[in-house]
Amino acid sequence: MARPEASAPDAVLACGEVRTRLLPTRQALDIRSAAQFLALRADERVLLSERPALYARSPETLTGVDCPLPSANGSRVRAVGTVAARAALTEGRVLQTSAYFRLPPTGPDQRRPWGHYLVRPGVVEPFGKLLPEAIAEGVLGGGRPGDLDVGLIADGLLTRLLRHPLLDQRPPLRSRPTRLRWAALPAAPGAGPSLERFTLAEDDLRTVRLRVPPATPPDRIAGLCDDLALHDWLLTTVVHLLDGVRFGAPEPSARPRPGDDRPAAVLALRPAVDHLLHLWMPRARVAGELAPLWDTLEEQPGFTRQWQALVQRIRDQLTLHAIPALYREAELTP
Repeated sequence: MARPEASAPDAVLACGEVRTRLLPTRQALDIRSAAQFLALRADERVLLSERPALYARSPETLTGVDCPLPSANGSRVRAVGTVAARAALTEGRVLQTSAYFRLPPTGPDQRRPWGHYLVRPGVVEPFGKLLPEAIAEGVLGGGRPGDLDVGLIADGLLTRLLRHPLLDQRPPLRSRPTRLRWAALPAAPGAGPSLERFTLAEDDLRTVRLRVPPATPPDRIAGLCDDLALHDWLLTTVVHLLDGVRFGAPEPSARPRPGDDRPAAVLALRPAVDHLLHLWMPRARVAGELAPLWDTLEEQPGFTRQWQALVQRIRDQLTLHAIPALYREAELTP
């Protein structure tokens, strides 16, 4: 059952953060286990989909906040409201937690009772007038201690899920979690959505600045950013996997099991084939009006071109190692 939401002014800013990581379990969760894993609330069901790939998304949870907003110009704007958070599982293998909120242009002069904020899920109201540009850059920059930090809320949900008894804590390959922090400002009247900036800020942090039509629901913006974060994580993970393989030489970190005479490169690359390569589906779950934003990433830096090059490199290496094995097998056959 959807929560009732009182009317609120159109947002002048929506912000959020996504955590993406490999689910720490040897076997991917099937659809029933995924529903059990993501059952964060007893009063709302987990969203499940099997097309075009297995996907499960939890109901939203709300976290009450009362603190200053991050700001690039040093201003201290107090805000009160609720931050929405949710989790998603792709193919039973990649886990994402996401937290986000929207800000109206102005808020009340004094704090309201909590009931006022609870019927406005995912809305954080400032005291007085808001400076959207300064707040957007403050969010993307990380803010100061004590400022609103949606990344901590996404982290808290991630920590809660990683303790679930369904997980055996035995991932099939090594990988690093990533963070994607985003801010969406209103587009000019009559203009479509645009991706103004996509930045690799640190080893594990990406920042995204968007322009979207003013009436765009924030959960759709969050869905787009979840999709960007998923595919950025896939690229990052496969790049690191290939960087760790010494082609043509023994790989100390990939120790063959007793009786396993496959080359170390094959042992290192096989998990990518088994668990990652089939997950590449950009825009599969992005709202139609926001899907064109992917075009920017396809042009520069060229997400899909890079992915296809990585996949081809993996397949070429597996083929090169398979051909000598076939010749040896043929020579041994009477």
